[in-house]
Amino acid sequence: MIRANDPAIKSWVETPENTDFPIQNLPFGIGKAGNKSPGVVSAIGNYIIDLRVLAQHGFFEGMEFDTNVFEKPFLNDMIALGKPITSAIRNRLSQVLDTDYDEWDASELKEYFLYPMEEVQMMLPVKVGDYTDFYSSKEHATNVGTMFRDPDNALLPNWLHLPVGYHGRASSIISSGTPIHRPKGQQRPDPDKPPVFGPCKLLDFELEMGFIVGKQTAVGQSISTKEAEDHIFGLVIFNDWSARDIQKWEYVPLGPFLGKNFASTISPWVVTLEALEPFKIPGYKQDPKILPYLEYEGDKNYDLELEVSILPENGVSTVICQSNFKYMYWNMVQQLAHHSVNGCNFNVGDLCASGTISGPDESAFGSMLELSWKGTKTLKLNGGEERKFIKDGDTVIMKAFGKKDGVRIGFGEASGKILPAS
Repeated sequence: MIRANDPAIKSWVETPENTDFPIQNLPFGIGKAGNKSPGVVSAIGNYIIDLRVLAQHGFFEGMEFDTNVFEKPFLNDMIALGKPITSAIRNRLSQVLDTDYDEWDASELKEYFLYPMEEVQMMLPVKVGDYTDFYSSKEHATNVGTMFRDPDNALLPNWLHLPVGYHGRASSIISSGTPIHRPKGQQRPDPDKPPVFGPCKLLDFELEMGFIVGKQTAVGQSISTKEAEDHIFGLVIFNDWSARDIQKWEYVPLGPFLGKNFASTISPWVVTLEALEPFKIPGYKQDPKILPYLEYEGDKNYDLELEVSILPENGVSTVICQSNFKYMYWNMVQQLAHHSVNGCNFNVGDLCASGTISGPDESAFGSMLELSWKGTKTLKLNGGEERKFIKDGDTVIMKAFGKKDGVRIGFGEASGKILPAS
């Protein structure tokens, strides 16, 4: 067991019973408190941990890295130190906050490095150089294929042989809480008439998880499924906003463009792969047999509960989707192995998203496209409102967490409010 994951560890910091951030989590993010510049932080309970202050007081002494990485406005430089160092940083934080670990007790300094969460502005955690979106939930792909093609041939011939993906726009990836203007573009609501231009009418979310690449590779270098976990630093919640009417008109023959590139929202916390180790479970039985470079050993799927809520302006919140990250036919190590098998290089901070995660039940469908079944069904919200797609003023809130052995490891939330088209 990784020491920092031990469910028996207790912290001297008081934490709520159902917190996403017990001492066993210790995610990483970028936070700005008061007049301070943004820097590397972690979280425990309802508090933000300022790693710069801990470094100034010598709590990372004896560890062979430059603590100036904590002063940076993105996590990239810290992640680039490599897993032996970043894992040691998380382990040291665990010791600093552990009730029973006297050597690195920092409780007397708590007023200097612990800030209430409401006093800290969380920023975009990583500088994303490149972003790839996969399409790896079998249930989602089947639903979409059923809606738009022949239900008996919902999956395209290649889908069961490789993790389908496309390169997306990295510049419009934004942190949770950033509002988004409704996108505009061409649509063709009447197939017998020319296209029209205007604000999207069928705005949607896509419930996804994303992983942050933690190692640089060279052009021509491939990453095997055996090596892949060493190249994945951690995970975030990912909302791949989608303009369905724009997307439908433009995506043939080359795929998503204006229907996707206007915004993607991620959670401000990156939960390390090590912290998620307890939630590993077996994945799908993959049939037909996959090619050798996609084969892997061990459990690579994760039992993480996912939830989506809609909060209308001046309304009350309604949970409209409860899914799970385990509903991934193609797992992360296969995605990374396939992405790099042709020699595509990676940089630290690159982001790969899972694709919409839908479960077998209607309540676990990960998009409004599926929940409303292409607009033929209506979702009833608490307070009496109804939805088929997202309206102006709506805030979409996504959450993710795992629970095991009395410990809950969560991601906080990825939320975004839709403003009228600019």
